[in-house]
Amino acid sequence: MREYGWNSFKDLIFRNPAVVDQDPHENDCDENTERGNWANKREYILSTIGYAVGLGNIWRFPYLAYKNGGGAFLIPYFVMLVVTGIPLFFLESAFGQFCSQGPINIWRAVPLLQGVGVGMVVVNVIVSVYYNVIIAYSLYYMFASFQSPLPWSSCFSWADSNCSNTPTVYCNVSGAVVANWTQENSTCPSSNMITVPVQSPSEQYWDRVALQRSSSLDETGPVVWHLALCLLLSSLIVAAVLIRGIKSSGKVVYFTATFPYVVIFILLIRGVTLEGARDGIEFYVGSQSNLTKLTEAQVWKDAATQTFYSLSIGWGGVMTLASYNNFHNNVFKDSFVVTLTNAGTSVFAGFAIFSILGHMAHIYKMPVGEVVKEGFGLAFIAYPDALSKLPISPLWSFLFFFMLLTVGLDSQFAGIEVITTCLLDAFPEIFKSKRALSSITICSILYLLGLPCVTRAGIYWVTLMDQFAASWVVLFLVLFEIIGVCYIYGGNRFIKDIEMMLGNKSFIFWLWWRACWFILSPCIIVVILVWSLMTFTPPTYGPVHYPDWGLALGWCMTVFILLCVPLIAVYKLIRAEGSPWKRVKSLCSPAEEWHPYLDVHRGERYSEERCRHRMTRKNKPEVNVNVISSSWL
Repeated sequence: MREYGWNSFKDLIFRNPAVVDQDPHENDCDENTERGNWANKREYILSTIGYAVGLGNIWRFPYLAYKNGGGAFLIPYFVMLVVTGIPLFFLESAFGQFCSQGPINIWRAVPLLQGVGVGMVVVNVIVSVYYNVIIAYSLYYMFASFQSPLPWSSCFSWADSNCSNTPTVYCNVSGAVVANWTQENSTCPSSNMITVPVQSPSEQYWDRVALQRSSSLDETGPVVWHLALCLLLSSLIVAAVLIRGIKSSGKVVYFTATFPYVVIFILLIRGVTLEGARDGIEFYVGSQSNLTKLTEAQVWKDAATQTFYSLSIGWGGVMTLASYNNFHNNVFKDSFVVTLTNAGTSVFAGFAIFSILGHMAHIYKMPVGEVVKEGFGLAFIAYPDALSKLPISPLWSFLFFFMLLTVGLDSQFAGIEVITTCLLDAFPEIFKSKRALSSITICSILYLLGLPCVTRAGIYWVTLMDQFAASWVVLFLVLFEIIGVCYIYGGNRFIKDIEMMLGNKSFIFWLWWRACWFILSPCIIVVILVWSLMTFTPPTYGPVHYPDWGLALGWCMTVFILLCVPLIAVYKLIRAEGSPWKRVKSLCSPAEEWHPYLDVHRGERYSEERCRHRMTRKNKPEVNVNVISSSWL
């Protein structure tokens, strides 16, 4: 009698109708021996979750939530997740899996828009530079956690007179300001109380010790050597893990993608037991949420960019990771698993964050919304302060910053893999045998580019790159992506490509995805872009404003990214043959090299199309269908 067990259940749930006779041992070796594949589905899922669940879920989402109305922010966030996040994540994953190429070569589908892929890689490079710096911050705090007591637990020798664990309150008694009025057995009316703002030890430690922050971007100062060494260590770790590409990183993510949940759960349990935690959670999802924030463009823009930032849509990483899947992998279900896990992690981490913020607000007798002002400082001010109050604080501090290290590394792994994959796809004969050398070289270059970010003005550079290269500029790239895939390449043609991988689906099944890809997602992105540009305000770091040259440099980063699209389009038009209309038409049609990577997956549809293509180009030399062209342009 046939035995039914867990494997049979998995086959029932995850079986792909596009695969007729699937050998149970098919995944024991790579399907694509030239590029390689994930060792198994778990490694892909964990790598993609690790890529999506990164530092943004820990410090960016909770910061944006309290900045944009607390629990009210969850409304635009989940709206954006449903109408843009999940559909576009599915689109990018299917796009990459179908042709098994990186974000540049993938635009063989629409050669005119290959600049979109180049722009994605540029964004990815800039983000990788400052992400590496934030990982270095985590390493520094992790090493500092070996001290007892924790160096930011009190105002030590590095602090100034404005450092205090408790707020300083004076009383205006008969026109005279009295500091020690509580010791004279008298009370002070609230109207006569004067509260002098102070900085917590963790805030001063962040500014004066960890960053050694200068007063502005104009004062670069020397390199902060302890951060430079941590940056070097971070680069070495990334290079070592990616020495064999996905074959080595796929093993590491078993730990790095799961360990953060253990620490967040511990932090949540400890946080809800602290006094004042309820006020923080109320501000997060309760009565203190500010629904009037929903009328502000900034809230919806932040919700959209947070969706893209967290899911890494528009950076090329989703396409790259999916390109190493087997052709018939059920990318549809994978997209739901990753996106919903990512959203759940953001909300889950938010409870842990706000319970601690509520406790801090109780200690400092301040409103919850005024506890921390800086997004980058949330993980390095609020968390260290809370951890210093836990029993055996060095242990919990070490675990927390080790967790920050792991979530940062997961995203960094995929970021470097994007660059490496683009080089391998473009020049396989050069880089295929030099994968280790290329990973080490890329990490070395990123280390050198990150050195300005570990000077005394480094945090200003990190904030500048985050604001100008990883915010609304990504929306432009995603908009071009939607236009290219759905309107130029053809949404119906793309759906047929997906059905080659997943099997035929009903018209009703595709109705929602058509609505999102053709109408909802592009319209929402356009509205948010216009609204955001109309209400744009120059970024600041707390009270510190950027000099004009700094803002100009930020705009140069944005323009450089966006110019990739028209410049490469013009270059290709110049290189094309025929009349202007014929050139445009040919560049809006898929290139000869656009098809599933392996010949066995191309089927009659792509084989017939290629035959017709050859018939019309008899004067050109025959192309070997088993070889993918290495040319980007």
